[in-house]
Amino acid sequence: MGRGIDVVHTFWERVWQGLDYDAIDELVAEDFVLITGGQRIESRPAFKKWAEGFGSGFDDLTFEVVESFENHDGSRVCSLWRLTGRNNGAFGTEPDGQPIEMSGTAVWIVGEDGKLRSNKVERNAFEVYQQLTTSN
Repeated sequence: MGRGIDVVHTFWERVWQGLDYDAIDELVAEDFVLITGGQRIESRPAFKKWAEGFGSGFDDLTFEVVESFENHDGSRVCSLWRLTGRNNGAFGTEPDGQPIEMSGTAVWIVGEDGKLRSNKVERNAFEVYQQLTTSN
């Protein structure tokens, strides 16, 4: 694997698979930017707070990297991912334990220093929200 993929996979393993939000302080640049769900989250502290809040919406969270690839120098990495778990208030819904499956794409910029600089995420959050709020 290349430099960029290694950094991104370390992030996935520690933060979303290991639920170690403190790893963000080590892996992410201070001026990190996340763009997801129509939001722009700027700075490492703001991103860490967002990650903790997002993660708290799921019980039994599992995170799988489906595929990753990078450009010629490893400065850009794209990952396809899959998250599963049970609803513990995801997206502001009532915690009801419903099973959740979410998939997405993350496009990362990796700095020459090996720090993650930005991430643009597209995910099926609307469909998951509909599932959680629609009575069967």
